[in-house]
Amino acid sequence: LFRKEVYEHNYPHCWRTDKPVLYYPVEAWFIRTSALREKLVALNKTIEWYPPAIGEGRFGNWLENVEDWNLSRSRFWGIPLPIWRTKDGKYERCIGSFAELREAVEEAIAAGLMSHNPLDHADFDPHRPYVDEIILVAPDGSPMYREPDVIDVWFDSGAMPYAQQHYPFENQEAFQRAFPADFIAEGIDQTRGWFYTLHVIAAALFDSVAYRRVLVNGLVLDKDGNKMSKRLGNVVEPMALMEKYGADATRWYLVSNAPPWENVRFDEARLAEKVRTFFGTLHNTYEFFALYAGIDGYEPQPLPPIERLSLIDRWLVSETEKLTEEVTAAYEAYFPTQAARLIEDFVIEKLSNWYVRLNRRRFWKGEKDEDKWAAFTLLREVLARIAQLMAPIAPFYSELLWRNLHFSGSVHLSDFPEAKTALRDPALETAMDKVRRLASLLHSLRKKSGLRVRQPLPQALVPASYRAWLEPLAALLLQEVNVKSITYLDDHSEAVVYELRPNYRLLGPKLGARMPAFAAHLKGLSQEEILKVMEKGGLTWEGEWYGMEALELRAQALQGWLHASESGLTVALDTRLSPQLEAEGWARELIHHIQLARKEAGLAVTDRIQLALYLPEAYKEALRPYEPLIIQETLALGLEWLPQPPDQPGISFLDTVPLHIQITRAYEHA
Repeated sequence: LFRKEVYEHNYPHCWRTDKPVLYYPVEAWFIRTSALREKLVALNKTIEWYPPAIGEGRFGNWLENVEDWNLSRSRFWGIPLPIWRTKDGKYERCIGSFAELREAVEEAIAAGLMSHNPLDHADFDPHRPYVDEIILVAPDGSPMYREPDVIDVWFDSGAMPYAQQHYPFENQEAFQRAFPADFIAEGIDQTRGWFYTLHVIAAALFDSVAYRRVLVNGLVLDKDGNKMSKRLGNVVEPMALMEKYGADATRWYLVSNAPPWENVRFDEARLAEKVRTFFGTLHNTYEFFALYAGIDGYEPQPLPPIERLSLIDRWLVSETEKLTEEVTAAYEAYFPTQAARLIEDFVIEKLSNWYVRLNRRRFWKGEKDEDKWAAFTLLREVLARIAQLMAPIAPFYSELLWRNLHFSGSVHLSDFPEAKTALRDPALETAMDKVRRLASLLHSLRKKSGLRVRQPLPQALVPASYRAWLEPLAALLLQEVNVKSITYLDDHSEAVVYELRPNYRLLGPKLGARMPAFAAHLKGLSQEEILKVMEKGGLTWEGEWYGMEALELRAQALQGWLHASESGLTVALDTRLSPQLEAEGWARELIHHIQLARKEAGLAVTDRIQLALYLPEAYKEALRPYEPLIIQETLALGLEWLPQPPDQPGISFLDTVPLHIQITRAYEHA
């Protein structure tokens, strides 16, 4: 022995037992798929792949380099290879049907090679080992024995379109109607499995594709991106999840989390969050409708003509038709993830956080007028539309919602909605989107400064150029952000001073030595000129256009003001409080605490109450002008001020002020 060394190299192992796999050569049967290469490639180009990259890349590359298909397997279980051969290999016969096999056995019986025909028995089993007992006769009279192998199970799968109809022996019309399939879906690993064998067999037999469209599913991984495996202990039990969260919520999470063709990292915490944020919001919106519809005795009725609806109702109608149009397009493009996300955003941001939030008083108010019934009817119809749009992904919950809204039949038997584009109002959609973004900016300013939303503020300043689209919707913005008025100004010099600077990182390579001159030009702009730049979204300097991304806008709010700008919108908020505004804020805060006490006492929303309060004298006197408001909002029959605090502990009002609330049900319903 001259030398002995150890080399480390990759070697295949069994993925179940981790034991090494031994390679050795065996004889096998092949289908000459290499002869079909050009046909397979050409037919593949007629298939719609989702995503297209799989068809053009992974699957297309596989076909361009296709090798002959190893059809036989040296196993016991499976479909026996229907080939009989003489021992010397001179003669061979491939059997194509039971009728042909029966006839061949009769020939063998006549030749004295078989004593009886096993196919005459009703319990004949055409699998191993019984089929191996059948001996056929060659043209020269010698015996022919079945090849001992079975067929690759992927051939079984690829033959599915024909086997399910027992084609070509029967059901030929049914087969023609169903072939090729309009749509199939499976995991990405099937590019070399089911997708491939379906394609090969259809191309070989019919010069056709087996399917017109195919959606490729990614894999479900654990939250760290690892494949799930019992060996690794990271498998999630599906039935336990569905018992806990429901099949619809689990399906919705998987569909909305990532496109079907991408791998999904499964995180149960995010599934629970999806149940809370989406399904919880949708169900609470329905419960809100059902509660007040029941109180007012609402009966379903037609929605008034669009021209008689309020602006916010027209906006919701327009947004609902827009949602229908976009969700339909997403489904038709085999992109259910986009459909789910569109529905989620609509339900949470537009329906719940905006429409219902701003229209609660229309549902609460006592007057049963057309405005109130329109709000009920519109909310019911929008909820029903959501049920129809989400039905392909959440069939059980959508059916529950549909039936709870008292629509006839099943949501799954209703016609899928078609968008009524004539009801769209893109200008209103754009204006309301800006209003919602302004509200978000104003809320962020309140949060930054620690001002409660229930504390009214005197005014907000916006550029005069906003008047055309904001004025019709100003009342909605003021209600949402709890501000008394909007002032339109040509400049914000009363509240904020602007400054424009170059985006040095972006413009440095472009301007080089010209940068100081550009910076000096920006520094010399007046406040009015800067506002015009903001309105236009940029400026022209030395014949070149510079958008806002090339500029850095800085704003310094003056004493008593807050300022914010984002995505082309700007607003200033006056935070200076008069004694009257401060007292109104206390009243709103007090109403909030009383409503919480009503809820903790288990009162119905319609129950009238006897109300007694204790607050220090200074607060009590400041709140006296707001007693009618407090009584109205809390459904109290009156308000009694306690002279002394009760013995039981109170609660903290405005963080530090002691507050005592005494509530008793008056047994008089609103």
